[in-house]
Amino acid sequence: MKASELRNLSDEELKEKERQLRRELFNLRFQKESGQLGDTSLIKKIKKDVARVLTILRERELKKVEEKD
Repeated sequence: MKASELRNLSDEELKEKERQLRRELFNLRFQKESGQLGDTSLIKKIKKDVARVLTILRERELKKVEEKD
């Protein structure tokens, strides 16, 4: 998922997206360990998506702090 698409989501939607991605990452890791995962590159992609979501949430948090000052 692209960062520009994520920026259009609200904070609550981003938090829900993070929960979904983390759940998916857990499932992929479980599949990998049990030998059922064919494409291991999916793990890397999901981890990057989680990082994007967290980065956008942090940017918004910092922006709110700046506006208060």
